[in-house]
Amino acid sequence: MKIKNIFNGIATIGICFTVGCNVLDQEPEIQISDEVAFTNEKSADAALAGLYHQLQSGFYYGRNFQNICEVSSDISQSVGTWDFYRELDTYQLDASNLEVTNFYTAAYRAVNQANNIIAEVPAIEMDQAKKDNIIGQAHFVRALAFFDLNRVFGGVPGVHGDQSVVLPLSPSRAVNESLYPSRPSLAEGYNQVEADLLSALNLLPEAQANNTTTRARAVKSTARALLSRFYLYTRNYNEVIRLSTEVIDDNKYSLLEDYLGIYAGEFTSESIFELEFIAADQSAMRFWYFPGAQGGRGELAVHESFISEIQADENDIRGTMFGFDPIQGVYFPTKYQKPGNIDNFHVIRIAEIYLNRAEAYAQSQGTLALAVEDLNTIKERAGVAPYSGPVTQEALLLEIEKERKFELAFEGHSFFDLVRTDRALTVLGSVERKNSSAPVSLDQPWKQILPIPRDELLSNPNMVQNPNYGN
Repeated sequence: MKIKNIFNGIATIGICFTVGCNVLDQEPEIQISDEVAFTNEKSADAALAGLYHQLQSGFYYGRNFQNICEVSSDISQSVGTWDFYRELDTYQLDASNLEVTNFYTAAYRAVNQANNIIAEVPAIEMDQAKKDNIIGQAHFVRALAFFDLNRVFGGVPGVHGDQSVVLPLSPSRAVNESLYPSRPSLAEGYNQVEADLLSALNLLPEAQANNTTTRARAVKSTARALLSRFYLYTRNYNEVIRLSTEVIDDNKYSLLEDYLGIYAGEFTSESIFELEFIAADQSAMRFWYFPGAQGGRGELAVHESFISEIQADENDIRGTMFGFDPIQGVYFPTKYQKPGNIDNFHVIRIAEIYLNRAEAYAQSQGTLALAVEDLNTIKERAGVAPYSGPVTQEALLLEIEKERKFELAFEGHSFFDLVRTDRALTVLGSVERKNSSAPVSLDQPWKQILPIPRDELLSNPNMVQNPNYGN
């Protein structure tokens, strides 16, 4: 669905609000999409459930966002017949790439749902604390979607890119020029992410109803954690340290001693923000990696070079989370392996926050020892010996980069971590691929951001493509 069509759908919803349609009286559901009007507390709850459902889409955190990230890095590779991931893998893609288009659409559907909640919930009669909670969660999800969209299509301020994605902040009420937004500056895009996260932090409670909902729905520390990640991108290291420390000191979260248990279990102490997948609402992470003999598609595999890296230390528990398919002759991750494709997905977990703080400490000569301390916290949990290399900024940043790669593999970080640290062209300069006689390279700075989908360019006359991709 093109953004134009999304906004046209909202314009129709606007007519319902104007004439007093009560769609939910006709369609009682536990969740509703951005295409359904809501006018009371019950329907606001359903709209909120629909908001999180947008994140679970297979085109978003159901698999596609992570796959786009990892296959564009040196962790995963395309070994099947799905050309759209191979184009990402080899940095030979254009605006017609279907997986890029699918992610773009899914993320803006989440934005749409958030915009409807932010616009309509204030007028609904309900307890003010609950109203603030719902609106705060909508700001959090909108921030997450805008952040992800900008990382994929906009870039990182001061590193690469100068244009944000479009930033719709309200539902459309009529078919007019608002359906054709222009791209603001990248700085404006990042400012909007920050503004939404600060609004979420102000409005959200410290906890939801119970342990599960506190980890499956945004609370104050969820916003703090995403701000910690966000400020790494904008290089505001003092805020990274402050917010990371607040999350680490929050007794709701702690590193799980058993690393494998993070993924075997659900909503453990490790989890800060986790999306739940069940038989009726499946994840596709396992399916795209697992070989056909084990009920998967076998489309993606792990780079042999990454296997060599992560298994170099036989004591590292993270190196055990792989299988080998003798038919294709490839390795695949077993982080997500539950039958029925019902593995939950961790959007944010506490290990990332320790690594965020370690990196922020390493950026200052006066806190290198603290960086080592946080780094060792992650290493020791993985069964790895403490860091014993030189305690210099350069050495520590490289070691933290490696730990992030090992710890957060297949969780949607690797490519963006390399871009934000201006290391992408160096690390991805010559990557061996199973299905290629020669290595492939990310050899041009402009390839660090992906093309705006062709459908969007055709729909919106004010849309501008990223450099060198054409239309």
